[in-house]
Amino acid sequence: QVQLVESGGGSVQAGGSLRLSCAASGYTYYSTYCMGWFRQAPGKEREGVASIDSRDRIRYADSVKGRFTISQDNAKNTLYLQMNTLKPEDTAMYYCAANPLRAGCYFYTTEYPYWGQGTQVTVGS
Repeated sequence: QVQLVESGGGSVQAGGSLRLSCAASGYTYYSTYCMGWFRQAPGKEREGVASIDSRDRIRYADSVKGRFTISQDNAKNTLYLQMNTLKPEDTAMYYCAANPLRAGCYFYTTEYPYWGQGTQVTVGS
């Protein structure tokens, strides 16, 4: 059973920073995989924020480019999202997602069969 557990969310003022973590368990990284961060604000659809795969290909949503950094520690089976210069519009529930069987994922939720429970990020103005 694959499990993804996010942590690191919280409340910050605009301009602040947070670092999200996603601990993966239940499987060993395959030779090809992709992992991503998504977010969902109240009343809005879930949207992709950043993704990374086994070939270290990284993608970012235009709204977070230059402010967010996705990274991974394979030894710890942990995915990270460093979020800097946070804005009120970044307020959302943030989810970690994984596909242990393919690389080259984009930001389609259907590409990821495994999801965490989410961690709330709130940015005050």
